[in-house]
Amino acid sequence: MNAAKAGETGLHATGVIFGEDGVLIVGSSGAGKSALALALLARARAVNQFAALVGDDRVWVRRVSGRLIARGASMTSGIVERRMAGLVTVDCERAMVVRLAVEFGEPGRDWPRLPPDPDVLAIGGVETPRLALPTGQSAVDQAIAVEERLSAARRRNPGQEGISLEQMAAVHKNGEVTASSRHGERRRREPVV
Repeated sequence: MNAAKAGETGLHATGVIFGEDGVLIVGSSGAGKSALALALLARARAVNQFAALVGDDRVWVRRVSGRLIARGASMTSGIVERRMAGLVTVDCERAMVVRLAVEFGEPGRDWPRLPPDPDVLAIGGVETPRLALPTGQSAVDQAIAVEERLSAARRRNPGQEGISLEQMAAVHKNGEVTASSRHGERRRREPVV
């Protein structure tokens, strides 16, 4: 299904899982969303990390337990556009928890050299850490900047509650996140997609 479900908002965006982190890439048409997604997938392979495409060009987001969950269109699952080469098939997942929003500037718009603190983007009612990137930078440089921002966030918040690999597998298999309490007790299940 390629339409928004109840509670979802459609975005002109691309979603990629890099390691254990969901990266939502937003920007206008031709800004380089797909190129950055492909560069992140290649970078992950180069450093032996997990990576997968969630959606290219059209992503639906919704708030679940204070987290931003993104999913791609099922009809284009695993397909990404490589400029001047056409559509290519890549590894994919159905959904992700967004840990970072990458925002491309409009053509001619300059970002400040130093980002505001905190640098966040509100999407679907969730404030998400943001990385603003210029459109003229190479996709490889952009991918390295994304990796550095994610690594810095992990160092600043080592105890940050994250989604475990087991929960990510459940999202892929069942389309839902199991929220658990501090003591490991199971609580209600919330559908993701």
